[in-house]
Amino acid sequence: MSAQLYTVARPARPAASLETRLRATALSEWIKFRSVRSGPIALFATALSVVIGAWLLGAGYRNGWHTMSPDDKASFDPVFKTMQGIEMAQLFVGALGVMTMTGEYSSGLIRGTFVATPQRVQLVTVKALIFAVVSWAWCTLLSFAGFFLGQALLTSPAKHVAIGDPGVLRAVFGGGLYLMLVGVFGLFLGVVVRRTASALALLFGIVLVLPLAVSFLPGTISDHVAEYLPSNAGEQIWHLLPGDAHTVGHWPGLGVLTAYVVATAVAALVLVRRRDA
Repeated sequence: MSAQLYTVARPARPAASLETRLRATALSEWIKFRSVRSGPIALFATALSVVIGAWLLGAGYRNGWHTMSPDDKASFDPVFKTMQGIEMAQLFVGALGVMTMTGEYSSGLIRGTFVATPQRVQLVTVKALIFAVVSWAWCTLLSFAGFFLGQALLTSPAKHVAIGDPGVLRAVFGGGLYLMLVGVFGLFLGVVVRRTASALALLFGIVLVLPLAVSFLPGTISDHVAEYLPSNAGEQIWHLLPGDAHTVGHWPGLGVLTAYVVATAVAALVLVRRRDA
């Protein structure tokens, strides 16, 4: 009697839904974001830059108000001047954005991540969204704290404003938006470059060194180029007063910075699909 072998076909396991995949990816990326060892340090340094900066600047401008010229007093921007600590804070937020991505590349964990979640575009997008939400909430909180502290110290006779004055709420919210966009910009640069040192050098070069280099261009070329640099354009959103003729304005300036972030995001998502981990 010949034995007959029978194979029983097992029903194919249904693929996980998009909602399930997104939820699992978001949970995984949130856990990884919280475990970044440099994260608390960067967020604390951001807080010191904004809050301590507002304290020092508010007191400094109040004490030095009588020494300022009439023109300087007339053009004095009480929001921007007391919140200039954002210019230092952007380095810490940007660095955190870079390391949020490059940390996995440098440790080699990115290979396991891509095996667990082969949808690479989805993975990077979710990581960027989590970073954007957390950094926006934290930096907006700091922006309001810096504003209220700075204005409390910037008392008469120095020019000061209240949160309900025209344009103030936009400027204060704009400080948080600006810092968040710089951080997301750093994250996508990390995807493109994949090495922490190189990505940090590129980010700091674009944010800090490039405006200084452009200022040496001859004639009015410097002014026309500088107004469209990401940091120069983006910071207009947390100015209370309008800039000079060579600035793009509050919301258009934020739009220019957003365009740089979107362009970098597109390049990052294309490269992450084409390159090996």
